[in-house]
Amino acid sequence: MKLYYSPTSPYVRKVMVLLHETGQLDDVELIGASGTPLDPADPLLGKNPLTKVPALERPDGPTLFDSRVICAFLDARAQGGLYPDGIARWDTLTLEALADGILDAALLITYEGRLRPEGMQWDSWADAQWSKIERACAALNQRWMAHLAGPLDMGQIAVACALGYVDFRHDARGWRKGNDALAAWYADFESRPSLQATRPPEG
Repeated sequence: MKLYYSPTSPYVRKVMVLLHETGQLDDVELIGASGTPLDPADPLLGKNPLTKVPALERPDGPTLFDSRVICAFLDARAQGGLYPDGIARWDTLTLEALADGILDAALLITYEGRLRPEGMQWDSWADAQWSKIERACAALNQRWMAHLAGPLDMGQIAVACALGYVDFRHDARGWRKGNDALAAWYADFESRPSLQATRPPEG
C-alpha cells in the first residue's frame, strides 16, 4: 500500500499514529504529497479527485481518502480494536468527529492567515472558527473525560492529534484555559511513543 501524506497534516498524523499502534507501519510506503487548496499536490492527481491528504492506494481496490475512512480500513485490516463493537462504537465515532471538527476549524484559521492576502483577511471569521474550538474543548473537558481515560480507541487518537495541531499552529490562543482535566489528559497521552514519533516538524 502507498500512503500519500504530508508530515504537517493533522489528518495524516491520525493515520500514522494508528499505523504505529497497530504494527502496520512497515506495510505502507510513504509518498510525499504536500500542497494547499490553492496549489494541490501533483502526486494526488488521479488518486484523490479532492487532491487532499491522506490518501491510501491499495493494490486490490480504489484509493481510499478521508482520514476517517482510511483509519477504519486500517483498523479492520489489523483487527486493532480501535473502533469498538456495540454501543461504544458510536461514542468513539462521535468523539472522532468532534476532533475532526476541531481540525477543520483550526485549518481554516491557518489558511486565513497564510493564504488569503493580508488586506482581505477577516479576523471576525477566524475568531468564529476559534469559538468552535473553544466549545469543543469545553465539551471534551466536561463530558468526555471518562471516555478519554478509558481503553485506547480512535476517538482518543483523533483528539490528541487535534489538540497537537492547535498547539502547533495556534498555541497563543490558549485552548487549555478552563480545561484543566483535558490539558492533564493530553499531557499524559502525548507521551505515547506513537504520538512522539509523529510530531510535525516545525515550519
